[in-house]
Amino acid sequence: MATRLFEDRAHAAIYQKYRFSPQENLQSVIFSYLEEKRVSPGQLAVDVGCGSGQSTRMLAKHFEKVVGTDISEAQIEEARRAPQPPNVSYLVCPAEDLPFEDGSVDLVTAFAAVHWFDGPRFLREVDRVLKPSGCVVFSSYNRHMQLCYKDCTDELTEIFREIQDQLFTFRNEKIKLVENDYQEIFDSLPFQEKQRMTDIFDKIPLSVADIIGYIQSLSPYRLYLEAQPEEAKSLLQNTERRFLETMGVSSRDTQLELRTKHICILGCKSS
Repeated sequence: MATRLFEDRAHAAIYQKYRFSPQENLQSVIFSYLEEKRVSPGQLAVDVGCGSGQSTRMLAKHFEKVVGTDISEAQIEEARRAPQPPNVSYLVCPAEDLPFEDGSVDLVTAFAAVHWFDGPRFLREVDRVLKPSGCVVFSSYNRHMQLCYKDCTDELTEIFREIQDQLFTFRNEKIKLVENDYQEIFDSLPFQEKQRMTDIFDKIPLSVADIIGYIQSLSPYRLYLEAQPEEAKSLLQNTERRFLETMGVSSRDTQLELRTKHICILGCKSS
């Protein structure tokens, strides 16, 4: 059964504002693989569980047509509000029931999303819609992140990990798939040609305010906010204060760097 945690309008707006698109090194791995498999440039890419469309727009210059799909109407509304390349569109639909003909899609992607789906049903649907020699890309960042600023990287990262650990008690059980680096999803992918990478690193320039917004966008935080609203809001306020004090600055617009580690599954259907 698919898990639905990102659907209310307030969460969708935060997701659009604070979630980041796939970064340079991850993109390089993905598009090098697609070029090797002769899928990029291609005719149709489908980005499943696209949320507010950050990853969908990234695909636009590599395909004639890109369609982002999500089960959340609020997320799709946010995606449509953003500036779009002319070849990008969006649909509201379940990941397990894609409105595309058999063998019509060159690429199916899911960024920070595939772990929420009904895995067996989704993978059968992927196999159905993909063309012979079509490809899949399933990727997510995991909990191993660093916050870097001058000489206080270790202290900032420790604060960030404390927050992650505190929110950990509110996580959905499907997060275990991310914690296991998508091994179960990789094993279930019904393609002989497939690979799983767990050592792709990227650097993302963000402000303190952006980091706080990112924490707000996380599903465990949304569950915490629902269960204990005052405590959840206090956690954000205290976290921001600790970041600023550790950095020795007063402005939440101060820039630092988030270093991420990605999981990425790449696969190609046989011809």
